[in-house]
Order: sequence, then C-alpha cells, then structure tokens
Amino acid sequence: MRYKTIIGLEIHVELMTKTKIFCSCTNEFGGEVNTHCCPVCLGLPGAMPILNKAVLEYAMKAGIAFNCNIARNTKMDRKNYFYSDLVKGYQISQDDIPLCEGGYIEIESKEGPKKVHLNRIHIEEDTGKSVHTEDGDTLLDYNRAGVPLIEIVSKPEMNSAEEARLFLEKLRATLKYIEVSDCKMEEGSLRCDININIVDMETGNKTNITEIKNLNSFRAAVKAIEHEEKRHIDLLKEGKNSEKETRRWDEVQGETIIMRQKGGAADYRFAVDGDILPIEISEEWIEEIKNSLPELPHDKKQRFIREYGLTEYDAEVLTQSRDIALFYEDTVKHIDDPKLVSNWIMGDVLRRLNDEDLEVDSLKFDSKALADLIKLVKDEKINNNTGKKVLRDMFETGKDPNSIVKEKGLIQISDQGELSSIVDKVLDDNQQSIEDYKNGKDRAVGYLMGQIMKATRGKANPQLVNKMLVEKLESR
Repeated sequence: MRYKTIIGLEIHVELMTKTKIFCSCTNEFGGEVNTHCCPVCLGLPGAMPILNKAVLEYAMKAGIAFNCNIARNTKMDRKNYFYSDLVKGYQISQDDIPLCEGGYIEIESKEGPKKVHLNRIHIEEDTGKSVHTEDGDTLLDYNRAGVPLIEIVSKPEMNSAEEARLFLEKLRATLKYIEVSDCKMEEGSLRCDININIVDMETGNKTNITEIKNLNSFRAAVKAIEHEEKRHIDLLKEGKNSEKETRRWDEVQGETIIMRQKGGAADYRFAVDGDILPIEISEEWIEEIKNSLPELPHDKKQRFIREYGLTEYDAEVLTQSRDIALFYEDTVKHIDDPKLVSNWIMGDVLRRLNDEDLEVDSLKFDSKALADLIKLVKDEKINNNTGKKVLRDMFETGKDPNSIVKEKGLIQISDQGELSSIVDKVLDDNQQSIEDYKNGKDRAVGYLMGQIMKATRGKANPQLVNKMLVEKLESR
C-alpha cells in the first residue's frame, strides 16, 4: 500500500450533570432562548465561577472506563481566543495538567484487535450558540454557555474511516454505559473534530494536517475522512501539499470547505484561572468512582459469550448499547433460549429500530411480551412468518402477542387431517405442477407450498405441510 492515512480524533462530549460546570443554572437541552443562564455563564464582570463536583466525578468515570491515569493535582486554565459566541472572551479549560492522561480504546479492526491510545481527557465549559437569520443577522443564545464538557483526544493511530467509525461507536457505547452523557449527536451532546493527513510510504512525503470541525454524525465523519483522503492523495500525486488548515464538512456538496488557517497552541495564550482553586483528587475518591462503574461493554460481551453461548459477533452487537443488552437479558429471563432470543432481537427488532431511528426504550412492548411471542413460535402455535407479522403489530399497537393472535385467529394449523385435505385440493387444482415435479423441476414444490399457505392464510405448519406435500407428490 503506497499511501497511509493517519487520523486522530478530538471528541467533545456534554456531560449529563443537573447543573452547569461553574454555576447552578440547569443543564438541560432546549428551552426558550437565554432562559438557562445567569451572571456566571453570561461572563458578567465580578461573577465568580464555582466548580461543580459532579463534573469531576463524571469526567473521572470516563477516564477510568478508558484506562486513563487520573491526576491527583490539577487546575483550570483560561484559553484566550476570539470566538463569536464565547461570552467572556476566554474559555475555562485545562492546558498542561489534564484531569485524565493516557488510556486507550480497543477496537476490532479488520486485522484483529487494535488499541487506539488516548492523549488526554480534560474538562471545560461549552460556548453559547450563534443563530443566523435569513436577514443576515446573528443572534446569540447563551443557554449552552457553561454546559460541562469533556474533550477526549486520541493519538493519531487510526488509519481508515472504518477504524474511526469503530472508535467512535465504542466510545459512545461506553459513555452511555457509564451514564455520563446521552451522546445525542443531533442535539450536539457529542461532536467530533478530525485531524487527518496522508503519507506516501515510497517517498516519505506527507501532507500537512487538516482539521475538520464539528462533525455531528458518524456518517458525516466517515464521508469527510474519505473525501479528505482522496484530496490529500491527489495533492501528493501532483507534487503539492495541503495548507495546515481548518475545514468544515458540507453535507449538500459532499466536500470539505476551508474555514481558516489552523493555529497553534501559542495562539490560545493559556493562563491559570485565578478564580478557581487548584483541584486535589484523593485516592479514596478515585477508588469510590471505580467501584461505582457498571459492567463495561467489553466485559459484558465476554460474559454473554461465556454465559449464553453466543458467537462473538452476536455478543458484540447485543452489547453495543446498554439498553439493548438489558432488554436481551430481561427477555432471556422469561424464555430460556439465549440463541433464539438473540436471533429475534438482532433480526426483526433491531432492524425495525434502525429503520425508524428509534431507541429500545421507545418500544411499546416490554421484554416479557417479546418472550411470549417467541414462545408462540417455538411451541409451533404460530409459524415464523406469522410471528414476524405479530411483531409488526406489537410495534404499532403495543398489544400483547397472545391477544393479537387470538383476535386475528392466527393459531397455526397443525391438525394432520385438516392439512391433508387442503394439500389434496391444492394438488388437484395444480396438475401441471405435479408434472413439473415429476420432470425434476424442484421449484414446483415452492409454488405448491405458496398455494397451500395462501389457502390457509399463512397459518399452516410449514414443516408439517412440506413433509406431507413431498410424500403426496411421490405417491401420485
């Protein structure tokens, strides 16, 4: 491979604390503009910030979950730079002593397990939000100003858009597991910046790093990386180089667009924030947070393989979301067939959720209802196709599967005498198909099965019918 892609990510994650990072204003998405703010988050003269202890706890949870070292002594700094909706003219962040250092996130790449190491996780405040009107005016909403963030900075160890996607998915799943953020990208609570450049492995030439700002979906991140890979490779082929620049992704045009030349750390003019006391973290506090963490995705995946006999792939899918994993285990409590439950959830349930962009907590039915449906199929009271139709009804109405089956008369026909009469009639009406079967055309069986299922409105026991049909065809 001649060209090597080098990718590092910076992910900003809004924390789900009840109040903001330096004041008692509610930390809640939405609301009327400029109603979730006070003199502190508006940056008014004389207002004093007080660090929210819960922000430290949430950030340390993330650091421990991602195998970081937690600083015993740290501080807050002022990051001075012009930003249109940065209220005070500086952002309170962390410079040289981040709360969390090192760590890694392990992904399953095409070449096998790969550890993507982290540089740091630090805490900071979010900025306000610019609202641009059709008249060309810019209005400012300060509800978001002072919302607590962690910034997770990876090392440049990813080499493809696919690896970046896997990293982001693992990161989001873990943050949701430990309940420090809802990670709703559409609401801005998880935002991703990409740093990318390309190396020509034959000549050693490499492009300057391009930063792509504020990607708000994994799909956009993947497309932006793929676009920049091609752009940088084309530059190398032409003997040119990129500028060290910051760009944004234009979804409509399907390309990145330059915003500004990229600055360096010196441009931020970091200085210690004198209004906030140095922070001391005790060993006891760290240990207390470690003990409070739930089972993490990797550990849950290994347990699912061990306890439920699932394949690695099945366990990976079912544990990517904590809510899906809980729903799976709750369903297994009601029907002791882990593999069958896995098939239903990974198939029709997740497909429907993904198609409609829904979360499992929005389902109109619970785990027991799904277990009852699976039992109906397993006990051959309804066939598999009917079960899928009942599931669709459950998605729409939330009704109990037994009630749906009873109301619509869907109980499977397994009476051999009744089925024998139906099969005979279908054969009598389809002499040509009998001849086709005798002449070695196996598709005739499929056609006749379809006619039988049509005659029974899909209620015939397919295994029993198939056996009976073949026997009758052989005897004719």
